[in-house]
Amino acid sequence: MRLRPAALAALTAALCFSAQARPPLASASPPGTLAAANAPAAPRAGSAFTLDDAYARIGDSHPDLRLFGDQRSVLQAERDIAAQKPALVAGLAVDNVLGTGAVSGISGAEITLSLASVFERGGKLDARRAFAQSRIDALAVDREGRRLDLLAETARRYLAIVAAQRRIELAQFDIAQRKRSVAAARQRLEAGASPESGLLTAQAAQARAELERSRGEQSLLAARQHLAALWGERDPGFATVAGDPYALAPIQDTAALASLLERTPELARFNDARRIGEARVRLAQSQATPDLSWQLGVRRLQDGSDMALIGSVAMPLGARDRAEPGIRGAQAELAMLETEREAKGMSLYSTLVEAHGRYRVGALEVTRLKDDVLPRLERAEKAAEYAYRAGAISYLELALLQAESVAVRKQRLDTALDAQLALIEIQRLTGESFLAASPHPAGARP
Repeated sequence: MRLRPAALAALTAALCFSAQARPPLASASPPGTLAAANAPAAPRAGSAFTLDDAYARIGDSHPDLRLFGDQRSVLQAERDIAAQKPALVAGLAVDNVLGTGAVSGISGAEITLSLASVFERGGKLDARRAFAQSRIDALAVDREGRRLDLLAETARRYLAIVAAQRRIELAQFDIAQRKRSVAAARQRLEAGASPESGLLTAQAAQARAELERSRGEQSLLAARQHLAALWGERDPGFATVAGDPYALAPIQDTAALASLLERTPELARFNDARRIGEARVRLAQSQATPDLSWQLGVRRLQDGSDMALIGSVAMPLGARDRAEPGIRGAQAELAMLETEREAKGMSLYSTLVEAHGRYRVGALEVTRLKDDVLPRLERAEKAAEYAYRAGAISYLELALLQAESVAVRKQRLDTALDAQLALIEIQRLTGESFLAASPHPAGARP
């Protein structure tokens, strides 16, 4: 089975992370196009680092992908060995030497020059060639499977950077509202309308928000280094990345996605494994036909210095009985593959259904929080700040409302990130770019 080109870089569509550098994911190229084939190896001057840039570096430098080239060389050498015919054996035999009487010494020596080999029967040579070639063909699917795994891991680490950047933005938002609370608490303290404890509590809340920002900055640094480690760099070489975790476009239903599982490398391996198994069965069956060993030579007779031709043919007995266990074993392994493929297909489908559900639920929650919850909280925040300055509510009521506002925003971010992780898993399973067009992504502001 040959994978379509989209399987090489389909995960480019997974996160909508190139919104600042390329069209939105909803308008991505249709399946069958290589989404990141022409991605630059390094970010352009003045532009943020993109997911395509990360993919390009993985494809250029990751040792796991280079390793397949070395493995292919090894398998090609084994194929060349398997294609060799039995060697010709040249022999020299000396008879009637170092004996007694008439054959004492070397005076009665007879010398025989011979040439021998084995005539293979039962298609052994073709069976060996087919088995060796099937292993080489299977290597391509294994490489694509490993490539998709690396792309998925790259997308997850990239997502961690985007998440850290957004958490820093949330911390900045929290710091800003806490500063307004500190200013209002100081104003009320100076006016004698509230005790000093209100100001101290507001300052403590601001300090906690600043701690969250510092934690986010450290998380961002660690996430950048974690991503760069995938291509062997200790210095990431980039400060920020492009991406909108809230851009959750509609996806196809489960039935449509399940049909794509047949092309995933995890199942495609079984097609190659079946070909390898069939080649192994043919190779085992060829052992049931005995080979013929032959020998042809010239003998010099000492008496009269005459020359004579000699020849012999030999064939082992019981070859079929000796080959029978190997044939049964190869056939049993071939039959076992179908059961393994069925079990793997069920496991992949279960994972796909679970990830699909997470994505759909996450996209719905992100949209409802943005459209229904956050607008009301924003109006409540403004009203509460005005009421606090006017002395209509206590600082505790204002602080609880501010905490709720931050908590909802964090909930929206965490839900969006979980949905993006589910989408990465779906794309890893299907190896396809399948997102439907959506003129209105599910939110783009923090």
